[in-house]
Amino acid sequence: MIAAIRVRGTAGVNKDINDTLQMLRLNRINHAVLIPENPSYQGMLVKSKDYITWGEIDEESLSQLIQERGELVGGSKVTDQYIKENTDYSSIMDLSKAILKSKVKLEDVNIKPVFRLHPPRKGYENTKKSFKEGGSLGYRKDQIKDLIKKMV
Repeated sequence: MIAAIRVRGTAGVNKDINDTLQMLRLNRINHAVLIPENPSYQGMLVKSKDYITWGEIDEESLSQLIQERGELVGGSKVTDQYIKENTDYSSIMDLSKAILKSKVKLEDVNIKPVFRLHPPRKGYENTKKSFKEGGSLGYRKDQIKDLIKKMV
């Protein structure tokens, strides 16, 4: 499972890239989504690499993301009690393990697919350079968890 976060805004975005960002549901800065790993999504990520950052997410970061910033369709917070009462899982950690194994989707348990995050503490490194060059954009492997911790 891949976590993608929008880093840059909408000014001057090419229409094709803007459409791709809309399809990924990354409409605003600091929004995050979970994306399954398959070639079509990989192409979408590479196409919009100048506006987003992404990487593989682990269970601990995913459970923290769901617990801190997850919202139900009505707008209320996701809690262990809600997960226990309305799903087959006993906690948010069990749910995050199932999501990573692609057994269940966020929409199946009435959790909104977009996470609205805070700007990262201490800010982004550079919003116009790739991660390999010391910036914030593009593919960052498993180091996405560090960014998520700064933004939750």
